[in-house]
Amino acid sequence: MGLKTIKASSMADAASWYCATILLALILLASIRESTDSTTEDDSFRGKQFLQMNHPCDEIYVVGEGETLHTISDKCCDPFIVERNPHIHDPDDVFPGLVIKITPNSRPSNV
Repeated sequence: MGLKTIKASSMADAASWYCATILLALILLASIRESTDSTTEDDSFRGKQFLQMNHPCDEIYVVGEGETLHTISDKCCDPFIVERNPHIHDPDDVFPGLVIKITPNSRPSNV
């Protein structure tokens, strides 16, 4: 009876390794397929199409590469960015990744 238990246990171990290997292969295949199904080649990250909707500024805004407080202020119609963000001590010291609070007034008609 002990030999049957050992044999069943080793078969169960082999089956679980086989299932784990198949699952890993399917996950890798799916991830490769998703990375090649990009809508445009110049998207630097997934979900970029959601940023291109008619919402240029949310209440929480992350500064992008090459942006200044002046360009963000014009884009978001918020001339009081520095006053509403006490963590900005120097308006000229804005860097990509900086999180700021935006309170947009009315949106411009040309956006």
